[in-house]
Amino acid sequence: VGRETFTVGDVESQVIPLIWGWLLVMVDEDDKADCVSYGHSDVGIGRDGHLKAAAPHNSTPITGQKKSFPIIQDDSFGLEKLIDLEIDGFPPSSKTRNGRYQRSTSDWGYVGDLVEDDDKIGLYSYKVQSTITSRLANTMIQAKMVNNAKRSQHIVFDVQVPKGAFIDNFTMDVNGITFTSKIREKSEARKMYSQAKAKGKAAGIVRSNALDMENFKTEVNVPPGTRIQFELHYHEMIRRKLSSYEHVISVKPGRLAKHMEVDVRIIEPQGLRYVHVPNSLGDHFDGITTISKGEKKAHVSFKPTMAQQRKCPTCSSTAVDGNFVVQYDVNRETTGGELEIFNGYFIHFFAPENLDPLPKNILFVIDVSGSMWGLKMKQTIEAMKAILSELRAADQFSLIDFNHNVRCWRDNLVSATPAQVEDAKKYIQAIHPNGGTNINEALLRATFILNEAQNLGMLDPNSVSMIVLVSDGDPTVGELKLTTIQKNVKQSIKDEFSLFCLGIGFDVDYDFLQRIATDNRGMAQRIFGNQETSAQMKNFYNQVSTPLLKKIQFNYPQESVSDVTQSSFHNYFGGSEIVVAGKVDTDNLQHLESIVTATAANAELVMETLRDVEELDGFMKKDKYADPEFTRKLWAYLTVNQMLAERNTAPTAALKRNITKSILQMSLDHHIVTPFTAMLIENAEKDEIMLADQPKDPRRGCCPGTLGLTPNAPNNNKGIPAWANVTAVPVSFMPEQRSPPVSSLSINRVDNDPHFIIHLPKSQRNICFNINSEPGKILNLVSDPGTGVVVNGQLVGAKRTQNKKLNTYFGKIGFYFKNKGLKVEVTTETITLKDGSYGITLTWSDTGYIIRKQLLISLKKESNVTITMGEEMSFMVLLHRVWKNHPVNVDFLGIYIPPENQLSPEAHGLIGQFASEPEVYIHHQRPGQAPEKPQATMEVKGNKLTVTRGLQKDYRTDRVHGTDVQCWFVHNSGKGFIDGHYKDYLVPHLYSFLKKP
Repeated sequence: VGRETFTVGDVESQVIPLIWGWLLVMVDEDDKADCVSYGHSDVGIGRDGHLKAAAPHNSTPITGQKKSFPIIQDDSFGLEKLIDLEIDGFPPSSKTRNGRYQRSTSDWGYVGDLVEDDDKIGLYSYKVQSTITSRLANTMIQAKMVNNAKRSQHIVFDVQVPKGAFIDNFTMDVNGITFTSKIREKSEARKMYSQAKAKGKAAGIVRSNALDMENFKTEVNVPPGTRIQFELHYHEMIRRKLSSYEHVISVKPGRLAKHMEVDVRIIEPQGLRYVHVPNSLGDHFDGITTISKGEKKAHVSFKPTMAQQRKCPTCSSTAVDGNFVVQYDVNRETTGGELEIFNGYFIHFFAPENLDPLPKNILFVIDVSGSMWGLKMKQTIEAMKAILSELRAADQFSLIDFNHNVRCWRDNLVSATPAQVEDAKKYIQAIHPNGGTNINEALLRATFILNEAQNLGMLDPNSVSMIVLVSDGDPTVGELKLTTIQKNVKQSIKDEFSLFCLGIGFDVDYDFLQRIATDNRGMAQRIFGNQETSAQMKNFYNQVSTPLLKKIQFNYPQESVSDVTQSSFHNYFGGSEIVVAGKVDTDNLQHLESIVTATAANAELVMETLRDVEELDGFMKKDKYADPEFTRKLWAYLTVNQMLAERNTAPTAALKRNITKSILQMSLDHHIVTPFTAMLIENAEKDEIMLADQPKDPRRGCCPGTLGLTPNAPNNNKGIPAWANVTAVPVSFMPEQRSPPVSSLSINRVDNDPHFIIHLPKSQRNICFNINSEPGKILNLVSDPGTGVVVNGQLVGAKRTQNKKLNTYFGKIGFYFKNKGLKVEVTTETITLKDGSYGITLTWSDTGYIIRKQLLISLKKESNVTITMGEEMSFMVLLHRVWKNHPVNVDFLGIYIPPENQLSPEAHGLIGQFASEPEVYIHHQRPGQAPEKPQATMEVKGNKLTVTRGLQKDYRTDRVHGTDVQCWFVHNSGKGFIDGHYKDYLVPHLYSFLKKP
């Protein structure tokens, strides 16, 4: 746009290309995740109104530093009115006839003075507005962006939503054309999507999991001068942990915003005890957040100017990148809890305080298998020593550690005396991880110890008994079937006992831990295996370390209430909160009474609460920010989550089907995305459709982290060249032996230190040589100006020398497809595809497919990645992992290149030069220094070389031991077999072509 200001009328109305990726997951009746992909290489709506397709890219969550602001409390007279009169920045909202929010780009105003990156995309505004009404948080994230470039390009809306939150609306406004959302049953949504896709008018939205957040991302290819507004709405219930409610909002705009704002309103009828905002975004933003607090309301505002957003005074990048956190707690006056009744629903908040803790009987069951080696074990030991120190004198405990075997520190529970605690710490300190993982036997041993103690009368009747399992992986020894383990534990554990599970890292099946914990009156939590593991473990233990009540039962008049959520609870822990909700007949009831019974340390408690059903009406109606639907949303939130948990543990398929139907109906009635629904986003004419599905855990079927862009849910081998799918057939090239399949035979490979194996198809020979260079050097493997293809490998060194030699390996491999403008970088951690400013990164923990400009990248989790360009060319990169903290070796890569690749006559490089096979004549075979290594004379390229018969490894079928490949070995880094000296093949950059001599 050539002028400083313009109105929406100045820009031609157009619908925009929506470039995305997909992720679709459906949980069937057998609790398996079926993966259905709706894939495209370029998806979008152009000026002609038709969709085209493209691929997604990942974003990596970043957590800011933490420093606390002082708590601001002010209950002075009149402050409540000042808060209500305050200008808060919430734009007036209009709704469609379906009740879904819409906003137009016509309210943008002046869009000049935007700070743009090199891509000329300006972020006009980035707003996060959240209102918490009695623990129910409604959050809206809105971004307004402008493409000021003279060409069409991608604009990305990539936000993070807390796991467990329900997304209920997404809208997109493109130059005044609005896309709105609706919720449909998953199969129906997919059918509608497929019909639109067949007409070229469909796109998708990526939803994937990242740590404790979930990514929601769409990517749009916009023509010059386009203005686009994205808006996402979600809601969640804020849980109380360690005596505080914590509302976490991900704020990652990705660039400087002309208008930047995070606005949080808190409305709590119980009254606010405190409001606290830790400085989680870092010291850069000291003093910018403002907190206004009244008796029952508070307003938190974070509104940095563009200058304050900058990482440095001259930087064009933003320092706003992390989580904005608001912590608060409410006043509690009654022991029986707080009843809030409004609009035909009641919510019962129960969090009694000032009670003596119940004694506990606790068994710690700790995984000490080989996978726990290193930082995870060190952090676990540190956490356990701190946890043991916090045991009370009235507590009883013991320790079980397990790998393929199960050991007990004590065969029975002992009192937590200082001497016993100290001895347990010494035992923990002496643990050395090794071996496999026998979860089944370890848990059965723990339940046996607790059962025996109870049978012998060793447990206080008022005590709480629990097992805490700490593990980082699936079972590898003993019983391996997870459903059988779950059944075994359920049968052996007493009704009075609870099981809590801590899953460390992403190798553990967290769904299984959740099921087995929920099935046994406990809960599970994922612990991220890093430097914070110890703190996370201690934090989790603190949540369950202080049982205050047991056998809690909530009672309400049956004739007046219905559809009550879970009302019976095994334990109540200090610092937490129990929430019960239901429907109430307010038309025929003046007061609602609740009676809560529970067992405390010294008494059986009966707590009564009585509330007027209209008590909240006046307060809610006069507060313009309070959500009038908060009771209905909280009831639906609790009900759906409860049904999902019940479905996981349903004993029969029929019961599971019935629960599934109920969840589906609730999802449709309350307009939320669950595992059985999908969100359709469409324009007013309903002829352009986008689809967003519910993601699942990375360990379940085709999960977040699996990115696929191939049509119709490809099988594992579709699109992968035959040579890359190798069966475990021993490879030999001795002429007197039977030849193996061609796919195993005809391959050039560079693996290990790095060992080159060149296959010569005409003479059916393998020629081997090693390259001994330095860490950091980049070797050219293929350089083909004719096809525009480059393959280079960068060396990484071992941690120390062996036999006075430092081994080197390929730690990074780069592929450059010049004619397509595509670059692929493969490291031992990630696989990255780059197309100009566009990029997508996968990790080796993913399994999936990416297509870009007819280039297929096929990734097999923790194994290999295959790169295929049409039918002309393919490459495989193999990942080699060494065990963590190995004293010498490092992770490295191997590359496998079939000689059938259609390289041009101009191809060169350490491997590329053999696309034109040289004449090789081997004769005068004779004994070598070792009987199994005969020598011979090889004539090649005018040189006579002494070569040695030996074995090298093909690691495609066995990445640990490899398959032996017989070859003639050329000494001195291949001198005489390769053109020139190996140093002639060093290049300056990962994507450099080889310069001709």
